[in-house]
Amino acid sequence: MSSICGKGKSSWPELVGAKGETAVKTIEKENHKVNAEIVLEGSPGTADFRCDRVRVLVDKKDNVLQVPVIG
Repeated sequence: MSSICGKGKSSWPELVGAKGETAVKTIEKENHKVNAEIVLEGSPGTADFRCDRVRVLVDKKDNVLQVPVIG
């Protein structure tokens, strides 16, 4: 799926439930224009939108909790 950020994959619903590090590697392999970062559930974050960022929200067991998307 492409997005306002241009061509390339912009969301990864298939990674919900995967391990965080696996998700990061998959995302960066499938879209070379983004940097994926693991974020622990409950951590503070900014609300700015960036086309080069994907946040991977994980729980304490490193399981992805929601669909990673560009932003």
